[in-house]
Amino acid sequence: MSYKSKPDTKNEVNEPMAAYVVQGAMPSFYSLLNGSKQLKASSDFDIISLARKGFPKSALLSLAKKISLNIQELANILHISERTLQRYEDDVIIKTEYAEKAIELARLYTRGEEVFESMDKFKIWIKTPSLVFRGEAPVTILDTSAGFDMVFKELGRIEHGIFA
Repeated sequence: MSYKSKPDTKNEVNEPMAAYVVQGAMPSFYSLLNGSKQLKASSDFDIISLARKGFPKSALLSLAKKISLNIQELANILHISERTLQRYEDDVIIKTEYAEKAIELARLYTRGEEVFESMDKFKIWIKTPSLVFRGEAPVTILDTSAGFDMVFKELGRIEHGIFA
């Protein structure tokens, strides 16, 4: 049996190289976190970096004001005592775990505004007890990551017209 040799041909595609970089893309929830001059971000990676470093207390308070949460509600969500939060100076950097929760909170409220097409309507919905959440208001379950997931999923159902 003889084998015929094939000519050497390369299976390469000759296309121009392209670099895909998102520049200047600001996360949609950034406007809720922009409570301090120290917060400057242009991408998701900048937000991750800020979360790792922590936010100033003033940014957290600004977020709470924009989404109509009082200090006690914010403290419960962040898992910090209300008194400890009040004791911090405005320019003191709050720990990473609190900053991460603040980002998640800003993302949730931004998503809620998209679904309800109004921040005011979403603020009413999130503070209204619902059968879906066993008679609790959605804001009361935001002290856990599972609670955040449940609220995000319910927003998806509402957006697509699926009611329980």
